Order: sequence, then structure tokens, then C-alpha cells
Amino acid sequence: MNVNFTPRGVCSRNMTFDIEDGVIRNLKVMGGCNGNLKGIAALVEGMKAEDAIARLEGIDCNGKGTSCPDQLAKAIKANI
Repeated sequence: MNVNFTPRGVCSRNMTFDIEDGVIRNLKVMGGCNGNLKGIAALVEGMKAEDAIARLEGIDCNGKGTSCPDQLAKAIKANI
């Protein structure tokens, strides 16, 4: 399943990824902190969707109440 997600309340503008057999593949993030988001993409590649949600959900960025990782968790959760 191909997912196209527009994050809210963060610097990144768009996230796309695939979920294949419950596993995350091909995460690309437009906008945001380029190096950090490339690092997150590399870390979640091949990870089970449930494991990524457990690790990323609830992370806060500078008191915003959310973050790019938290938004990614929301996107995954909405698509499994």
C-alpha cells in the first residue's frame, strides 16, 4: 500500500512510504530537517509498522505537541 501523508504542526510538508506485509518501505520526507529525516527513513526501512509506531509515537519537538517522528507514527497508524 502506498501512503501519501501531509503532516500537521511540523516543518516537513509531505511524507510518502509503502507498507508491504506490515513492513515500512521507501520513506521519503519533503521539508523538515533533511539529515534527521533521512536518518529516520533509514532506521524505519524494513521495520514492522507496529514497532515504528511504538518507538515514534508521542515524540515532541520544542513543545509543539508533535514532531516529524510523531506525525510519521500517525500516518502509519492510519494505514495499517
